Amino acid sequence: MVFALAGNQNCGKTTLFNQLTGSNQHVGNFPGVTVERKEGVIRSSSGDTVVDLPGIYSLSPYTSEEIVTRDFLIKHHPDGIINIIDATNIQRNLYLSLQLIDLHIPMVIALNMMDEVRANGGTIKLKEMAQELGVPVVPISASKNEGVSELISVALRVARQRQAPARMDFCTGAVHRAIHSVAHLVEDHAERIGVPPRFAATRLVEGDEPMLESLALSDNEKDMLEHTVTEMERESGTDRKAAMADMRYAFIEKLCADCVVACHESREHARSVKIDTVLTGKYTAIPVFLGIMMLIFWLTFSVIGGALSDLLSAGIDGLTGLVDAGLSAYGINPVVHSLIIDGVFAGVGSVLSFIPTIVVLFFFLSMLEDSGYMARVAFVMDKLLRKIGLSGRSFVPMLIGFGCSVPAIMASRTLSSERDRKMTILLTPFMSCSAKLPIYGVFTMAFFPRYRALVMILLYVGGMAVGVLCGLLLKNSAFRGNPVPFVMELPNYRLPSPKSVALLLWDKAKDFLTRAFTVIFVATIVIWFFQTFDTRINVVENSADSMLAAIGRWISPLFAPLGFGDWRACTALITGFSAKEAVVSTLAVLTETSVSQLPTALSGLFTPAAACAYLAFTLLYTPCVAAIAAVRREMGGVKYALFVVLFQTGVAWIVGALVHLVAMALL
Repeated sequence: MVFALAGNQNCGKTTLFNQLTGSNQHVGNFPGVTVERKEGVIRSSSGDTVVDLPGIYSLSPYTSEEIVTRDFLIKHHPDGIINIIDATNIQRNLYLSLQLIDLHIPMVIALNMMDEVRANGGTIKLKEMAQELGVPVVPISASKNEGVSELISVALRVARQRQAPARMDFCTGAVHRAIHSVAHLVEDHAERIGVPPRFAATRLVEGDEPMLESLALSDNEKDMLEHTVTEMERESGTDRKAAMADMRYAFIEKLCADCVVACHESREHARSVKIDTVLTGKYTAIPVFLGIMMLIFWLTFSVIGGALSDLLSAGIDGLTGLVDAGLSAYGINPVVHSLIIDGVFAGVGSVLSFIPTIVVLFFFLSMLEDSGYMARVAFVMDKLLRKIGLSGRSFVPMLIGFGCSVPAIMASRTLSSERDRKMTILLTPFMSCSAKLPIYGVFTMAFFPRYRALVMILLYVGGMAVGVLCGLLLKNSAFRGNPVPFVMELPNYRLPSPKSVALLLWDKAKDFLTRAFTVIFVATIVIWFFQTFDTRINVVENSADSMLAAIGRWISPLFAPLGFGDWRACTALITGFSAKEAVVSTLAVLTETSVSQLPTALSGLFTPAAACAYLAFTLLYTPCVAAIAAVRREMGGVKYALFVVLFQTGVAWIVGALVHLVAMALL
């Protein structure tokens, strides 16, 4: 059997999904974390699956999340629905529940965070609520795994017995007559498309255009529908949408009055309000955010991450020396010896040494995310983002872009406006992804060892600044108009879950290792081959005579104005298109140096001014091929992907040239 897991944003849905399935899903404490549908097998069941749907507030098809959820429920006909509700905010959550009940699918309500309700002096009469709603109600605490086993048992029983909601009618008066009249009018059409007549009727009364198109009513039936709705509006004294909302909330208020003993203000909420006076204050929010990020960068690149990376580099160098000595003693073929030492160990090893830096950075970012602070940052950034034509909701994909551009581009699906979505996709690659950290690390170690953290901060801030300028350009040219209004629920501050943080760090490390031993490994071997052989496939004594040198010399004039006309520096940029980490591995192969010696080799290849320009260019030029493929998929055309490549590379060249001129004057 297949179950749909549905609920509002930030109600603990993904946490419950993890508990139901044992799946290693990351849990984030900000709205919109579930971008795509996730699926997993329910533990202790015989192959039954649960589908984690995006968090929504209603089934109205306005946002991409609502469309995804609604389409799955209507078209895939799940065997049951598990509707998770935040018990601390039950009135708002029940609005979606009433719409789900209209679908007439076997359903169970999971009242989450009941531990918080009890701790704050509240209670909920479960039997009375279940009777009023006509569906089973199970109290749980997903984060503590309380009540989850009982929830699984009830959900399986309800689905196997095909126990549809016992009550469907929550309305009275004019709305009641309108819904029932429309239900009789469209009954045969609704059955034809596999939708309950009452659900179809409520959607039509609310003015749901996609439902109207699906039912394919005749002109006469459409006239009767509009006449019925007009009568309802006249009698109720309000428009169709407000009348339906009033009907649902009237029932919810009565239900809560009968079944819910309200709890007093929780300690978590009171504490969050006090903290927000500083973290979201008018004059303190942005300085505090910048201060927190500077502290994170300093700890990551100068204290913890930098020290661990240096230790790992020394270990890799030691292993390289042992393998080198072993191969020499064995008398292996010189070409194979070069492939292993100068290719694999120099290329892949130079990238692996930065795993500690990346893990440490994501540790701090996941702490901010899971604590609820990132939701505040999105709220604070809304005013600034509106100046470049975006809403605060675009901040979430851009934030994810600091990890990887691919999921960040996919996360733009949560934006309801097509204009906002496309602008966000085009600007997200300007956010410096984690794959560029090895480049920054090597160059700062070589040229700015005393100011590594400061240079890192300037790079990240520089990427955001260029993104802002490009946003202003797009806002006043290709994407004229205003962003949609931004509404966000700020969750209470919570202590991050150790399991959630550990899973995120493992995912990032695993992803980095996978890339190191697949994409970067292959790129390293290809680079070694082109550097070792000439066009006649003869081994060259000097890499300047290789095929790679010929390719590099052909493009090097383009980068001469930026200060790095050397063919090796230019060639590394080409391989960076496959994966940004490959820039470092390519430079290691081309300079024939070990991990720890690479910074010294680079100091002979670049001047400090050229190094600044190179950092600026790698910060901004075209994202990797996986990100470009994501742009093509999300924006629906090769032309957009090509535009991103050309636009970003052009911006990178201009900024790199300007940085080179300024650096020459200052350094």
